[in-house]
Amino acid sequence: MAEPNMQNGDADDAGQAEAKQIKSKQPQMETVNYYKLFRYARGIDYLLLVCGLIAALLHALVFPIAIIVYSELVAMFIDRSLGVGTSSGTKALPLFGGGKQLTNASYEENMQELRKDSVAFGILMTLDSLLMLFSGMTFVNIFNHLALKLTVSMRREFFKATVRQEIGWHDMAKDQNFAVRITDNMEKIRTGIAENLGHFVTIICDVAISVIISFVYGWKLALAMFFYIPLTMVVNSVVAHYQSKLTAREQSSYVRASSVVEEVIGAIRTVVAFGGEHSESTRYDTLLKPALKAGKWKGAFSGLSDTVMKAMMFIVGAGAFWYGANLILHDRASDVSIEDRKYTPAIVMIVISGIIVGANQLSRTSPFLETFAMARGSASAIYDVIDRVSLIDPLSKAGKILNYGLKGNIEFRDVFFQYPARKDIIVLRGLSITVQEGQTVALVGSSGCGKSTCVQLLQRFYDPVFGQVLLDGEDVRKYNLNWLRSNIAVVGQEPVLFQGTIAENIRHGKPLATQKEVEDSAKAANAHEFIIALDNGYDTHISEKGVQLSGGQRQRIAIARALIQNPKILLLDEATSALDYHSEKLVQAALDKASKGRTTLVVSHRLSAIRHADQIVYIDNGKAVEQGTHEDLMRLEGHYHKMVAAHEYDDTADELLHEELTEELPKERKQSKDVEHFHRNSVKSLDKNLEFQMKGLHQSKTQAAEELEKSANAKSISYPRTFLRVLATARPEWGFLIIGTICAGLYGCAMPAFSIVLAELYASLAEPTEEAVLAHSSSMSIITVVIGVCVGIFCFVQTFFYNLAGVWLTSRMRSKTFGAIMKQEMGWFDEKENSVGALSARLSGDAASVQGAIGFPLSNIIQALTNFICSFSIAFSYSWELALVCLSTAPFMVGSIIFEARFSEKSALKEKNVLEETSRIATETIAQIRTVAALRREEELIKAYDAEVERYRLQIKSRLKWRGLVNAMGMTLMFFGYAVTLTYGGFMCAEGRIKFEVIMKIANTMLYGLFILAQSLAFTPAFNAALLSATRMYEIIDRSPLIQSANMMEQMGNGKICKTNVVEQGVSYRGLNFSYPSRPDNQVLKDFNLDVLQGQTVALVGASGSGKSTCVQLLLRYYDPDEGKILIDQECIHQDMELKTLRRRLGIVSQEPSLFEKTIAENISYGDTSRTVPMQQIIDAAKMANAHDFIMALPAQYETMLGAKGTQLSGGQKQRIAIARAMVRNPKILLLDEATSALDMQSERVVQQALDYACSGRTCIVIAHRLSTVQNANIICVIQAGRIIEQGTHAQLLAKNGIYAKLYRSQAKSK
Repeated sequence: MAEPNMQNGDADDAGQAEAKQIKSKQPQMETVNYYKLFRYARGIDYLLLVCGLIAALLHALVFPIAIIVYSELVAMFIDRSLGVGTSSGTKALPLFGGGKQLTNASYEENMQELRKDSVAFGILMTLDSLLMLFSGMTFVNIFNHLALKLTVSMRREFFKATVRQEIGWHDMAKDQNFAVRITDNMEKIRTGIAENLGHFVTIICDVAISVIISFVYGWKLALAMFFYIPLTMVVNSVVAHYQSKLTAREQSSYVRASSVVEEVIGAIRTVVAFGGEHSESTRYDTLLKPALKAGKWKGAFSGLSDTVMKAMMFIVGAGAFWYGANLILHDRASDVSIEDRKYTPAIVMIVISGIIVGANQLSRTSPFLETFAMARGSASAIYDVIDRVSLIDPLSKAGKILNYGLKGNIEFRDVFFQYPARKDIIVLRGLSITVQEGQTVALVGSSGCGKSTCVQLLQRFYDPVFGQVLLDGEDVRKYNLNWLRSNIAVVGQEPVLFQGTIAENIRHGKPLATQKEVEDSAKAANAHEFIIALDNGYDTHISEKGVQLSGGQRQRIAIARALIQNPKILLLDEATSALDYHSEKLVQAALDKASKGRTTLVVSHRLSAIRHADQIVYIDNGKAVEQGTHEDLMRLEGHYHKMVAAHEYDDTADELLHEELTEELPKERKQSKDVEHFHRNSVKSLDKNLEFQMKGLHQSKTQAAEELEKSANAKSISYPRTFLRVLATARPEWGFLIIGTICAGLYGCAMPAFSIVLAELYASLAEPTEEAVLAHSSSMSIITVVIGVCVGIFCFVQTFFYNLAGVWLTSRMRSKTFGAIMKQEMGWFDEKENSVGALSARLSGDAASVQGAIGFPLSNIIQALTNFICSFSIAFSYSWELALVCLSTAPFMVGSIIFEARFSEKSALKEKNVLEETSRIATETIAQIRTVAALRREEELIKAYDAEVERYRLQIKSRLKWRGLVNAMGMTLMFFGYAVTLTYGGFMCAEGRIKFEVIMKIANTMLYGLFILAQSLAFTPAFNAALLSATRMYEIIDRSPLIQSANMMEQMGNGKICKTNVVEQGVSYRGLNFSYPSRPDNQVLKDFNLDVLQGQTVALVGASGSGKSTCVQLLLRYYDPDEGKILIDQECIHQDMELKTLRRRLGIVSQEPSLFEKTIAENISYGDTSRTVPMQQIIDAAKMANAHDFIMALPAQYETMLGAKGTQLSGGQKQRIAIARAMVRNPKILLLDEATSALDMQSERVVQQALDYACSGRTCIVIAHRLSTVQNANIICVIQAGRIIEQGTHAQLLAKNGIYAKLYRSQAKSK
């Protein structure tokens, strides 16, 4: 657009507003109630939710049942072994013939009953295991299914709501990184309401039931221990509170960093041309610092929480056991009958186990609470958008629809307007214009006066602050918005095309158009010829933003798209600015023809586009100051007359050049085949700010096969190799990792040690005398306290250090990957999988996952392995036979782990790819929201997005189908292992082959080891995902760009230096042959030779698509030629010069300049990223580019913040800042690619003088369609079909009496 959206504004104000925004966002993270995450649930979903909760409740009974049954069996072991008095009463074992009370029975009788006790225990534990399997499987599957269903609905609603918002909202949206929102935030919500909810419910119910059972069995002991539960709750709540705050800070930091990624990848050509890679990398790293700091503190709080929980578990357990032993002895000593004894070994064990299991389970809630907090925080940002009512809703069905159609009378009545994002600047001040039906009215005025604002108000992108915009006498606000826009077609200055075929892009104007209608509109827009010359014609794919086509080609497709709509009102906002004069003449004729019978508003700086308008309105400072025909206004000698006078040349001369060219060429190539060949090649070449598609969507079959092979290889990645690579990357943190690993290993060994001590505590109750019992239990309790303190220290160190290493690694990986992305050649970015949205989503998603490779999951896996090895060793040292029985379930547990890992690995890659595609659609849509709105594509894009989301849903569904079974199987097998081991151990004990305390030691150590191993099962998917993500990141990091600096030493060694004495100083093109890799059959440059001496200005002219910009792109080394070489000052740029050195000598101003979300001063100083540019130099450069005055008129002047891509400035203002940016660079060679195309006539005159001044004393290559900008050049080259047809100075070309001479004579006549 050629008009300011004026969102720039005072930097301080912006900073304050941003701070307020962050402050307002953070409380919201607390405000979304958890139940609101289920707002998209319907009837059947609530039924499923209830079923899931019931299954989770049943699952919660598993642990309490196991505690009771296990405690009763241990009591039987003690009583039967002791053989004194009456054995304890039991409640569960008698159900299956065990637990019979014996009084002073013989050893044989006791052992006989022990066999029955063991069998009863085996049956009860098997049933308990089955309950665990089925209930666990059920709730995991239900909650995962429900979460997927709800988040898919949420994704759809969020995208729909975003697309519905008015343009003003999009202008205001800061840090709205939609790739992050739509990938990260949604995944966090899904995680927050998936199986984690079931696990959390199970844990809470476990705690409640265990505590209740403890109090029912022995309230005195339970009360003594109970303080442990509230302590756990307090620690957890404090940690969760700080964790959620830190998470909010971390997320905010990542979102900002991702915005930089999107911005940089979107403007990658500008970044590399100005050598901005290092500064962008620094900016990215700086934005990651708050996340790094928050991540460190999160690790500290997690470590503290773990320390308190684990240490207290041991200490409380030791104290409770010692107190329990005293209670048992007290009851034994008293004369209380066996039935009335309140404390027996079974009761003490049930109470202690109940409280410890309860507290231990409670300590496991912190990760869940953090997950829920993250889900609530993420939902807050999502719901803010979903719940916002759009002020101008494109999907609304309300409003008038005229059955007889619009006539096309337009009136702006006393319109006042300011952009929502820039309330302090009034753009229109009482504008009044009337346009009659069928009239063509041109809006002219200096750049930034409010012309394009009129176009946007008419499309109802915005509503006036005061006054009315009327259509057929009715306020546009009263019409149905979709219907209104269906009657209006617009062609903008910077045409936006979408990923897809050319035919699809034209059909966006009329979705149901036939192929004939598509071709007719392309012919009318003078686009048909170049389209059919492409390999696939109308089915040629173009990438994001249509970057494979020249500016002129893109513009013509946009015009065809507008014409196919057959609109009542045609809006042309610099519609022909990107065309050469030959194309413009044809297209202008097409537009003039299209304008007949319809109302047309034209915004243009070109006289040829406005001279024949019915009315010309001159707008100055937001008001219409002059109105009339061209002749009327010229007679008036006012503003318009001055503007025309500034335009010192006549357009007809420029048109003639291109007419002559088209006549001359066929004479040179008489054979029709040659003509056709030339035509194909000329239209094939890429022009105007070309953004390349090296290995894009037009791959040949072999390339496609290579890609398939590559993706197949990606799936069979070597996890061990990737893990070692991650460790190598984390080398600076090896100190942390080694200490963390030692502590994780020691923590793993502490648990088997505790199991032995626990077995000794049980054995102490079977001592014959009270003194022996107390002495034995006291010493074991003290050892337990020592173990507890050690475990606390190990816990904190391993959690904090692993987290610290993980945070640093993630940060470094993000930074490395971003750096590697910026080094890639241009063509890589045009591949569909490397679109802005996909790369942004990959960088945020994969980097977050990588932390799992050396973070929490890894420490758990190390604990599990050391625990298992230690347990295995202890068990075998006591009884190899029972240890082998204990291991019988291990293969199945390991098998289930491997099965899920393999299954997850296969689907995770597909899942990520699908997710990236949804992200790409969303990002492309939001980035081009104006074009989407103008074309009324909202519903079509919502459908496309829904289709991708459905693919995503099916992909996740297939991955989750075994999740419930595998998740439940690990724990079930452990419980079943208990059943088998203790039943078999009971028989061994009854036969006198083993003591019962040895059985306890083996069972506790081995089964706890297997239990921890099973628990680590939950972390293997995270670990696998981390390694998969790391592999994908390393693919980018390891990718060697096809274009890079030559190795200078190596070249010298091989004698390949291609220095030559062709030209002493300057630029020399030598024998260039070049085809774009995406179209290898079409040569763009053929034996191209050109010498540009130092200090010379060489102008390249020719039709759009003739190869002019290709020369500039090759000089910048965006591509390398197939044959030939380019020399600068006798040095070959491909072999003798580093990329950085080469580009340091070059400065470029493009037709569609890319600006950044920085201040105006920072954007100008971007021209020289190698130093800090003094403010005075920035101001001098702005003055040279005629930008100083408009910058000073802004409230914040040079500190004005520009929005994304600089959209708050008009086209002319952006162009002048880009010129100032090139001036600051002070390059040796200046490249001007249509540098003044977006300027109005007055600005162009001043800027042209500045450019002439800038060119003096330096080498310049100028590409232009406006001949006024090139007539003073030292050499003018006429290019067609990749060859120079004519070249020489102005005088030489006149003497030749060729094309240029004819042109000159025609100019002389016109003057």
